[in-house]
Amino acid sequence: MSSEQDPVKLMKQQVGKAAADRVQSGSIVGLGTGSTTAYTIQYLGERLQSGELKDIKGVPTSFQASVLAKQYGIPLTTLDEIDHMDVAIDGADEVDPNKNLIKGGGAAHTREKIVDTLADQFIVVVDSSKLVEKLGSTFLLPVEVLPLAITPVMQKIEKLGGKPTLRMGVKKAGPVITDQGNMVIDVKFDSIDNPAELEQTLNNIPGVLENGLFVGVADLILVGEIKDGKPLIREIS
Repeated sequence: MSSEQDPVKLMKQQVGKAAADRVQSGSIVGLGTGSTTAYTIQYLGERLQSGELKDIKGVPTSFQASVLAKQYGIPLTTLDEIDHMDVAIDGADEVDPNKNLIKGGGAAHTREKIVDTLADQFIVVVDSSKLVEKLGSTFLLPVEVLPLAITPVMQKIEKLGGKPTLRMGVKKAGPVITDQGNMVIDVKFDSIDNPAELEQTLNNIPGVLENGLFVGVADLILVGEIKDGKPLIREIS
């Protein structure tokens, strides 16, 4: 076993830390979901413990984010108790050249979209494998659906040219259930030429709660890369 750290893990840690370093004292922060954002939450907690950061509150986008925030000592608040949000930090499954995203690999995209769109600044933390020329080329598009509407929604999506499959649980019998108690359909589109139009079309299907297209929401993308075995971070703004 090598004593050196895994460069991919190190790169995720550094991207997460770079995002956490941008948070200022007194901020209300949207806390995203996923492996890279987990490091952001950890580093925010460490900055609070050291006294470098003071008086921040977090708004979690998922049960996972809530548990991590409590673990690292970040005070939490809710959308009912605040009138603004300074910054949201979250990952993405795909990022196109226009900073549009596909999210929802962790089935938390509905809450993520609510929180991320409310923030004055939305920072996305990813590794370079998430950068694509066109959305939908490497990742299926998640759509959160009310359970009673699964069959009609899948039929409508097929008419739009999508190939829908119900997301099933891992190490659990049956479908994935979201934090809102709904199901997730993962959709393969041959080509997503107009993400903004598709986002609206899908959300207009009765029974669809939200889909994983995030169009015109991201302000800054922090991209982790490994060059010559060392982690680097570049910004796309």
